[in-house]
Amino acid sequence: MNSSDPFAGAPKADKATLRRHNLSLVLRTVHDAGEATRAAVAGRVGLTRAAVSSLVDQLLGDGYLTEWGKTFSGQAGRPGTVLKMARTGASGLGVEINIDYITVCVVDLAGTDRVRLVERLDNRAAAPTAVLTQAARIAARALESAAEQELRPVAAELALPGLVSGGAVRQAPNLGWNRVAVEGVFAQALSALRPAHRALPVSADNEANLAAMAELWFGDGAGDGGSKGAGHDGTGRVTSFIYLTGEIGIGGALVLGGRLLRGAHGFAGEIGHVVVEADGPECRCGARGCLEQYAGQAALLRAAGLDESSGAAGVAELESRARDGNKQALAALEDAGRRLGRVLSGAVNLIDPDAVLLGGVFRGLMPWLAPAADAELTARVVSGLWTPGNGRLRASSSSGDAARGAAARVIREVLADPAAYAERGRD
Repeated sequence: MNSSDPFAGAPKADKATLRRHNLSLVLRTVHDAGEATRAAVAGRVGLTRAAVSSLVDQLLGDGYLTEWGKTFSGQAGRPGTVLKMARTGASGLGVEINIDYITVCVVDLAGTDRVRLVERLDNRAAAPTAVLTQAARIAARALESAAEQELRPVAAELALPGLVSGGAVRQAPNLGWNRVAVEGVFAQALSALRPAHRALPVSADNEANLAAMAELWFGDGAGDGGSKGAGHDGTGRVTSFIYLTGEIGIGGALVLGGRLLRGAHGFAGEIGHVVVEADGPECRCGARGCLEQYAGQAALLRAAGLDESSGAAGVAELESRARDGNKQALAALEDAGRRLGRVLSGAVNLIDPDAVLLGGVFRGLMPWLAPAADAELTARVVSGLWTPGNGRLRASSSSGDAARGAAARVIREVLADPAAYAERGRD
């Protein structure tokens, strides 16, 4: 054996492994197309029609695909049967736990939001176990609604506003959580509420990461955002961007070439804790002068003369005052926009994204935040590609959020290995 062969000793792909791969390939092709015939799938994946038909038959039998009428190509021959993703069966459960709300949603194989429950509450005053147990209660109700629609979530994903790794929240300053084993606590609470059901696998990630992935998967990519280079997928959909979510704090995520940039330890994107003023107000993270102390929800409301603990109602009032031309509200938003722009310009210079997307409360406040932020970006981005009003700074899509991104993460796992989830369903 030639020891210089890089594949020497590597396991060979057997027929079963190859078939699993091809099942995923066919399922993902139908998923991405929305609908397709067997012939169209064969043309796209480079397999014979006979091979595709065999794979499709298995995916139909496992409940991943459904047949939906006939289509005519305009050429000679029989019409093809249209394949679509099934609206029942395997699905994903997403649970976002944030400072002042919990959102739970169930997403089907096509990525459609089928169940959504939102509960407003102040999680800062509660112990982590109590918050996770309440989230499990809401999730249990969502699972009942899903069952009524013949949906079967195969796993749950938690979205949390903090540093998440190894199944735990290492630090979530605005919740006051440190080293909380969120996956285990939530899984145990959910299982206790549903003793007659199989325990769901549970995973967790940072909420800004999952909101950014929802934007990638479901966002409309409005505007052309500049050149159709590496930051686009050929359809105009942006695949390289900085995502900011404004809530009580500020979360961030970096997506480059359609992939989430996690960093060496999984904590990349914590832009809310970039220091704006070294001697500024103390942040819950322990540092001083962090961006969220100037542009986070509480800081915005305080600067506008509103109750910083008023949450969504306060943000709605801030929007109303800005719309009416209230000078204090406009000044607060302009100052926050300016500081956002300064911090973002540094990030843009570092990673050269195609766009910056603002989500959370920033989305509705864009008309008043964007001008000052855009001016700072124009002045400070060294590439010269940032010009006023070029559309690179934009609001996030309304079709994606952290809960939906979490549920869709589960769906992506199913699409990657449908055979594995079919086997689990038969256990």
